[in-house]
Amino acid sequence: MDQRSDEFGILALALVLLAAAVVSVPIARRIGLSAIVAYLVAGIIIGPYGIAVFRTPSSILSVAELGIVMLLFLIGLELELGKLLAMRRAIVGLGTAQLALTAVAIGAFAFYFGLLSWRGAVIAGLALAMSATAIALQILEERGQLQQVYGQRAFAILLFQDMAVVPLLALLPLLGEGGEGPHGGPLAALRSVALIGGAIAFVVVAGRYLLNPFFRLLAATGSREAMTAAALLVVLGAALIMLAAGMSMALGAFLAGVLLAESNYRHELEADIEPFRGLLLALFFMGIGMSIDMSIVRANVLLILAGAVGLTVLKASIVYLLFRLTCSRADALRAGSVLTGAGEFAFVLVPLGASLAIFDGQQANLLTAIAATTMLFGPPAATLTDFALRRWSRLDLREPDDFSDAHGSVLVIGFGRFGQIVSQCLLAEGVDVTIIDKDPDMIRDAGRFGFKVYYGDGTRLDVLRASGAAAVRLIAVCIDDREAASHVVDLAHAEFAGVKIFVRAYDRRHTLQLIAKGADFNVRETFESALVFGRKALEELAFEPERAGAVIDFVRARDQERFVLQQAGGVAAGRNLLRARMVQEPLSEPEREATPLNPEAEAIIESEKPA
Repeated sequence: MDQRSDEFGILALALVLLAAAVVSVPIARRIGLSAIVAYLVAGIIIGPYGIAVFRTPSSILSVAELGIVMLLFLIGLELELGKLLAMRRAIVGLGTAQLALTAVAIGAFAFYFGLLSWRGAVIAGLALAMSATAIALQILEERGQLQQVYGQRAFAILLFQDMAVVPLLALLPLLGEGGEGPHGGPLAALRSVALIGGAIAFVVVAGRYLLNPFFRLLAATGSREAMTAAALLVVLGAALIMLAAGMSMALGAFLAGVLLAESNYRHELEADIEPFRGLLLALFFMGIGMSIDMSIVRANVLLILAGAVGLTVLKASIVYLLFRLTCSRADALRAGSVLTGAGEFAFVLVPLGASLAIFDGQQANLLTAIAATTMLFGPPAATLTDFALRRWSRLDLREPDDFSDAHGSVLVIGFGRFGQIVSQCLLAEGVDVTIIDKDPDMIRDAGRFGFKVYYGDGTRLDVLRASGAAAVRLIAVCIDDREAASHVVDLAHAEFAGVKIFVRAYDRRHTLQLIAKGADFNVRETFESALVFGRKALEELAFEPERAGAVIDFVRARDQERFVLQQAGGVAAGRNLLRARMVQEPLSEPEREATPLNPEAEAIIESEKPA
C-alpha cells in the first residue's frame, strides 16, 4: 500500500508541475510577459513558501539543470567549430572584461558600505556578475536574434562565464578562514588540469571520428526510438564526462553540439532533443522560483528590490559600454538588457560561500533572493528595452508597407547590388516581381530609377505572408547577411510548401548549410564572377578561347564534385580537387598500349599509369 501511495504521490507532483506550466504561460503571454517569468512565478506559488506542494526545490533543480545542458547542446549544433574559433576574441576579450569589471564594481560597493567582508565581497561580486545563460539564450531565441552580431557577442560572454565557473569553484576555498584549498597543492592542481584536458580530448576525438558512423549504423535500422535514445546518450554522456573531470555539464554538452554541427544527422538530433529541452527548462525556472525564501523577501523587501534594481542597472551599463566600442547604440542597449539577470551559478557560489563560513545564513539568503529577483526583472527589462528601441528608432518605427497591390510571381528579398541585377533579368522578360527591402535609403534611391520597392523585413514571417510569399512561384533571397538568408530559407521551407527558394550564398560553408536546409538553388556571390575573371586572365596569357572555356567548365565541375564529397564527409573533404589539373583526354580509346622507343619515354609512360 505504501508503494502505491508513493507512486501516486510522484504522479501527483508531476501533474502539478505540468499544470503550473500549462496555466502560467498563457496568462503571462496574455499580459505581455515572457514564459520565463511565468515559470518563476509558478515556482514561487507551488514552492515551500507558497502553497507548499513542493518542499525541497533542490530535488527538482538537480534534474531540471539538464534543461540547460540540452539548451547548450542545441546552441552548439548551430555553431560550427570554425565559427567558434572566429569568436575566440569575443569570448576571451569581452567575457573577461565583463566578468572582471562587474565583479569589481559589485564587490567594491558591498565592501565600501560595510555590507560584507572583503572575502564575502569577492564571492558576491563574482556570483552576481554572471548572467543567466538560460534566460538570455531563451530571450535571444524568442527574438530570433541569436545569430545577429550582438547576439553572438552576448553568447560569447555567456560561454566565457560558463568556462570560468570551474576555476572559480577551485579557487574560492582559498578565501575561507583557513586560507587553504582542499585540493592538496600544485600536484593535485596539475592532476586536475590533466584530467580536464584528457576529457576534452576524448569528447573531441569521439565527436569527430565515432559519432557519424554510430548514427549511420542506427539510421540503417530505421528505428526512431533508437535515434532518440542515441541523441540523449550523446548529450548526457558528454555532460557526465566533463562533470567527472571537474568541468560543468553544460560545457560538455556544448562541446558535443559544436562537434556535431557539421554532421549529416544534425537536424535529426535537434528534433529529438528539442522536446526534452523545453520541459526541463520549464522545470529549472520553476525550481528557481521555489528556492526564493519568501520570509526573507517579506522582511527585507525594500533592500532586495533596491539591490536587484541597482544590480540590473549596473550590469546593463557595463555591458552597454563594452558593446558600444564595436556595436551600434541599439545593439549595445539590447545586449545590456539581455545580460542583466544573475546567473544560475549564483545559486552554487553563494551556498559555497556560506559553507566556508564567509557568509552567515542571513547574508546568503539575501544574496540568493536578490539574484532570483534579478532573474524576474530580466525578461521584462529586455522586453521593455526592445519595445522602446522599436518605438523611438526611426528605422524600426516604420511599419511594413501595404502589399495590397503586390501580385508578383517572384518575390525578391533584398535590393542591393545583387538583388538589382536579378530584378533586371526578370523584368527584362516581363516577369511580375515583388521586391522588398528594409533599407529606407535603398528604397528611396530605387524610386528615382523607376523601381517599386516595398519596405519590409524579409526575416519576419508576417512580412513574407503579407508580401504574397504563399502565392508566388519563386522566392529569390538576395540579401548579403548569411544568417538572415538562412533564417528566411527556414521560414519559407516550413511555411510555403511548393514555392521554389533561390538563395544568394555568402561562401562555401554557407552553401553547404543552404543545401542542408533544402534550398532549391544557390550561388555564391563571387563564384561566377571569379570564373569570368579567370577566363579572361587565361585568354590574356595567350590561351585559346575554347581552351580557356574548357578550363572554366573543368573548375566548375570539380567544384561540384567537392560539394558532393563535403555533404558526406564534412567541409575538409575533397581538398585534393582544389589543385587538380585538366588533362586533355584522347578523342577515342587507344586500341593497344603505347610502346616506348627509348628509356626516357619508358619512364614517362610508367609515371602516367594509374597506381
